[in-house]
Amino acid sequence: MRQPPAAGAGLALALLSAVTFATSGTFARSLINAGWSAEAVVMARVGIAALVLAAPAVLVLRGRWPVLRRNLASIGVFGLLGVALAQVCFFNAVRYLPVGVALLLEYLGIILVVGWTWLVQGQRPRRLTMAGSAAALGGLVFVLDLTGAGRLDPVGVLWGLGAAVGLAGYYVLAGRVDSALPSVVMASGGMAVGAGTLLLLGLVGALPLRATFGAVEFAGQHTSWLVPIAGLALVAAVVAYLTGIAAARVLGARMASFVGLTEVMFAVLIAWLVLGELPTVVQLLGGALIVAGVALVRLDELRAPVEPAQPKAAEPALT
Repeated sequence: MRQPPAAGAGLALALLSAVTFATSGTFARSLINAGWSAEAVVMARVGIAALVLAAPAVLVLRGRWPVLRRNLASIGVFGLLGVALAQVCFFNAVRYLPVGVALLLEYLGIILVVGWTWLVQGQRPRRLTMAGSAAALGGLVFVLDLTGAGRLDPVGVLWGLGAAVGLAGYYVLAGRVDSALPSVVMASGGMAVGAGTLLLLGLVGALPLRATFGAVEFAGQHTSWLVPIAGLALVAAVVAYLTGIAAARVLGARMASFVGLTEVMFAVLIAWLVLGELPTVVQLLGGALIVAGVALVRLDELRAPVEPAQPKAAEPALT
């Protein structure tokens, strides 16, 4: 059966979103190696992106300001947990781990959501979700490679698992947001809250906000620090968000997030080409199990009954 043109365009947008999100760890690594703190990298990325998205957010809110007011608390928590915590932990993880491995650990957050809905909301997972969760946890054992030469730094692993907690919070919060709140407003507002919180904590000395403004090494070349900053803010945030939101409008939030799993594959490929990082064979096997497990969980979600109302678009993962 021939695929409708709109669905083909939606798939292309979803893949573009996954590719651009996958660049974030590679851009961040060049700044962190040059002396930036992970917190400063996150603040620059989401702060600039929030400013760029502010204009379209204001445009779509014209005449709908009460929607924003009643969702201020949700946007605030989303910014703290789904933006600040998730990204600070992820970018700290790439200080110690290959980018692809850090992203695989972060994506375990989807499995944490399964545990949350079971323990807190009493929603017992079905067999396919249970199988996917078991595969992902088994894959984690291989990724950690506890006895092999590719054994990972435990500090980096803890940061990666912290990113998983932040991603889980992102998905839980995204599922509870008022459907009348435009996705671009949620994205811009959440990133503004995240950037503002990190700036405040940095000013009072609670978090390190270190930045250098000389040349950095990126893709084997010395270049200005503005290059990875622009890449993080404009490519890995603005372009990634806008294409992801557009894809979700065409494909639906569930299918778009399912396609978004290709971010892991793209991140490993980009880190290999740009940074020369490639996980060991055992870790690649573990990564395949994690992606397969998460894909099974997503597939089980796609099989779930869909509400008659048009599903709202959900923002892609904040990595």
